[in-house]
Amino acid sequence: MKPHSGKVDVFVRIRPTAKFSRGLIECLPDGQTVNIYNRKDSRKLQDSKKGQLSFWSFRLEGVLKDVSQEEVYARVCQRVLQGALEGYNGTVLCFGQTGAGKTYTMTGSTESYQYRGIIPRALQEVFREVDKRTEHSLSVLLSYLEIYNETLVDLLSPQQGSTHRSRGMAVVEEAGRGMFVRGLSLHPVRSEEEALNLMFQGEMSRIIGSHALNRNSSRSHCIFTMHIESRSRSLSDATYITSKLNLVDLAGSERLGKTGSGRQMLTEATYINKSLSFLEQVIVALADCHRDHVPYRQSKLTHVLKDSLGGNCNTVLVANIYGEAAQIEETLSTLRFASRMKCVRTDPTINEHTDPAVSSHNITYPVSLF
Repeated sequence: MKPHSGKVDVFVRIRPTAKFSRGLIECLPDGQTVNIYNRKDSRKLQDSKKGQLSFWSFRLEGVLKDVSQEEVYARVCQRVLQGALEGYNGTVLCFGQTGAGKTYTMTGSTESYQYRGIIPRALQEVFREVDKRTEHSLSVLLSYLEIYNETLVDLLSPQQGSTHRSRGMAVVEEAGRGMFVRGLSLHPVRSEEEALNLMFQGEMSRIIGSHALNRNSSRSHCIFTMHIESRSRSLSDATYITSKLNLVDLAGSERLGKTGSGRQMLTEATYINKSLSFLEQVIVALADCHRDHVPYRQSKLTHVLKDSLGGNCNTVLVANIYGEAAQIEETLSTLRFASRMKCVRTDPTINEHTDPAVSSHNITYPVSLF
């Protein structure tokens, strides 16, 4: 499957709520446009301007309102996963305010099969493809990285007790390999069941907290990665392809006055908001064709995601928002970020390699003329 022409696809998903504000949030029938109306009520405004409505319109690839987890996966991730099987790197990011549904979109609920999120659905599909593509040998390895307070954490660490320590892990870049985390463990999996067990193991190790907007708030950024290699079963074919599929659940931005965070959560929120601010700075720089320098190294998050944001990758963003009037400022902030993301261009190319061990056996020598 060929990638899109280097553009980032952006979707907005609206969290279902009984308090949905139809007067301030309008989803147009085209399924791609969401309009936001915000009533100004600042003391700095003159009395004649108090209460006036401001209007913003955002056109995206899709507005996901009252849709199933199955439809979200089909529209957001399926094309990216199929591209990964053809040798293109892929990334799906969930971005938005705390409690807006990012983790539900990415991992879903374990209470019901139909409420599975993008990660378990992608694992199911990749192993179905492994069974179908009998002419190729496909191998799948998994990693699960957490970035907590600017510390790299291996959620699948094989060493007991080291889950919440970095153990010398570092973000590095190599020619032909791109960005990767040195010291992050890779785990080969041969079935959907094995893969799901590893995913659940990582989920149990994630750092979460509870505050006024979310009982199970992610206090860190998490990147679940599928590393895929596909080789022809033909002994004479020396070429093979590789790819990475990053499924990213970003920690939610917070306004501390609304979450009522304590001291520890205040520290966490400060790190979260700072890293998301650096992410936005990177997006602004990438969208500006006159900027030569992009500040990827400002944070661990932007450094790890360098390829996903402006390199060799098919990238999709899901902007998760509330549909409530009380969260309208945060909704506007999220949609502005999503709008900027649409201006970013990537350069997806097939990761094709040649196995020297195979090619050396296929050398043909010229026939002697004598």
